[in-house]
Amino acid sequence: QVQLVESGGGSVQAGGSLRLHCAASMFAHKTLCMGWFRQAPGKERERVASVHSNGSTFYADSVLGRFYVSQDNTKGTVTLRMNSLKPEDTAVYICAAELGGTCYTGSWHPPLWGHGIQVTVSS
Repeated sequence: QVQLVESGGGSVQAGGSLRLHCAASMFAHKTLCMGWFRQAPGKERERVASVHSNGSTFYADSVLGRFYVSQDNTKGTVTLRMNSLKPEDTAVYICAAELGGTCYTGSWHPPLWGHGIQVTVSS
């Protein structure tokens, strides 16, 4: 059974930075899509950022220029660096993964999901 192990997150004031990390070690050295979605109370889940093993990335317009996603294919991990955080970034952030996949396009429906991790940004 594939497990996505998430870490990082927490609480920060507006303008601060946080980092999220997700590991799918059994996917190490495989062609992989990994990324992060988020869901705020009362809102639909949205994709934040995702990255393919070939380096191609996708970013939501709302985080472009502030968030940076990277994948370590040798370890099967993905890191999301979040800078200049805003209160509207507050949400549960959920790691997702797929062997292969097209996560660098506008549509991605990953089959594997983590449990989610809370990010809270105060004003």
